[in-house]
Amino acid sequence: MERMIRAAETSLNRLYQAVGGVGCCVMLADRDGIPIERRGAVADDETFDEWGLWTGTVWSEDSEGTNGIGTCLADQRPLTIHRDQHFFSRNTLMSCTTAPVFDHEGNLAAALDVSSCRSDLTEGFVQLISVAVADAARRIEAENFRMVYSNARILLAAVAERSAGALIAVDADDLVVGATRSARLALGITSEGLARGLLAADILGDAARAREDLDDAERSVLQRAMARTGGNVSAAAQSLGISRATLHRKLARFSIRRPH
Repeated sequence: MERMIRAAETSLNRLYQAVGGVGCCVMLADRDGIPIERRGAVADDETFDEWGLWTGTVWSEDSEGTNGIGTCLADQRPLTIHRDQHFFSRNTLMSCTTAPVFDHEGNLAAALDVSSCRSDLTEGFVQLISVAVADAARRIEAENFRMVYSNARILLAAVAERSAGALIAVDADDLVVGATRSARLALGITSEGLARGLLAADILGDAARAREDLDDAERSVLQRAMARTGGNVSAAAQSLGISRATLHRKLARFSIRRPH
């Protein structure tokens, strides 16, 4: 979880700045439902510690029944467990809003949770917290993805709004080497497909543009070869490792004229 923690640090701080002043704490739990990072106000620490909203506790569904972190991990979806919706009566004083966090391969990796100890928490405020938690979870996924594929180009696929965060990583050969869970679901990308090799242009529906890019690259190679040889077709063909006839056809195709 070390890289995920580093990827989450900024988002955890921003989320806590938004909700920490109104009796909420922010936690990042691992896939087993154990909080490993936490942000909270000192004034609320005693209450949250007593309730078990602290690092090192276990909030899996097997341990605590229905609860924000455990049920989110079991269902792999964002949710809010409000007060008496908790399974155990000892947990009914809290309200927990949680979103799953997926790793760079689309696997469940963590859960991001905002828990409140306020008795006057309104439905409208819970909805605002839900939006903020879901947004922070996507930011954590994106930052982790960028860290894993730091040597690749990161592209945002133009897909439906519900799939915001559909990122793909592309190498120097225009091959897709990674994709977030949102991208995998929206674009039909599988681990098997990535292993076989996927062209970014095919995945993004931009094959025509890829053909244009290839033509531009070939035209540039031909023009440089002709410039270096001062327009000598034989010498240019030799430098390119092709016949004079082939070079003549290519020059005609791209309307490249010999320098005078």
